[in-house]
Amino acid sequence: MAGHSKWANIQHRKGRQDEKRGKIWTRITREIIVAARQGGGDIAMNPRLRLAIEKAKAANMPADNIKRNVDKATGNLDGVTYEEIRYEGYGIGGAAIIVDCMTDNRVRTVAEVRHAFSKHGGNLGTEGSVAFQFKHVGQFLFAPGVSEDKLMEVALEAGAEDVITHDDGSVEVLSAPADYEAVKAALEGAGMNPEMAEVTMRADTPVSLAGDDAARMQKLLDVLEDLDDVQDVFHNAELN
Repeated sequence: MAGHSKWANIQHRKGRQDEKRGKIWTRITREIIVAARQGGGDIAMNPRLRLAIEKAKAANMPADNIKRNVDKATGNLDGVTYEEIRYEGYGIGGAAIIVDCMTDNRVRTVAEVRHAFSKHGGNLGTEGSVAFQFKHVGQFLFAPGVSEDKLMEVALEAGAEDVITHDDGSVEVLSAPADYEAVKAALEGAGMNPEMAEVTMRADTPVSLAGDDAARMQKLLDVLEDLDDVQDVFHNAELN
């Protein structure tokens, strides 16, 4: 069991993402380029690229854009070289934050991330300072009211590692990142479509924040997410 606000936090996060649609294509483009550069342009042999293209299609990115970015990454077109960097730090109330970036200028990026933390009540930490509090997983979130027995049967048979029912009735399915696609296909094949499905960094222990602390934490997260070089922001705060 976990916090009563799990579903509310997920819905809130989805709403914030919908408000920032303008940045999504930029982030997906970078992910496609890096994935293709590292693992090649054949989606059958490159699961990271498959996931990136799946995100692109979900965000209604035209197929020509997707192909052009894969070509750019695999040497068929000239393009910028992006570097992946992870920053770790603390937010309000000691909440843990991971900031994943893709950048062509490391000096610029670290300055912007550090400034965001310091200006909005957080602290940029050292490598490894909070990452141990997170696990890299495939995550599927289902709304309250889903058939828990059926979900558990389908998910575990497909290779999921855990099925968690939260206090608010929402249900979370977790898998190893390598099993994400198989579990997703099995769930959808059984007619069980998650409200949210992604490979993410999931916090082991949430930190509950309310009132002014929750508002300040949300502001810090918003500022970090709005930085041009930031791809993803993971945290362990439950905002009430």
